[in-house]
Amino acid sequence: MIQLGRVYKDKVTGFEGVATGYVQYLTGCNQALLAPKVGSDGASREAHWLDEQRLDAVGDTVITLNNAASPGFDKPAPKR
Repeated sequence: MIQLGRVYKDKVTGFEGVATGYVQYLTGCNQALLAPKVGSDGASREAHWLDEQRLDAVGDTVITLNNAASPGFDKPAPKR
């Protein structure tokens, strides 16, 4: 089971990032959204969804956030 806030590495590509999202499908192809660190130039890099069976945990550190003061990222949810 994927633990949000933990760093994972893809066994196939070597892509590494913090698990910031997780989705479970009826078909069992569960995936984690890995958000990598910024590049050496300080630019953000794109996060990717990867099948959980491809992922290995890296280290023991788990990032936690206190969302009590803020509902989330820098934008409110879209209104439709």
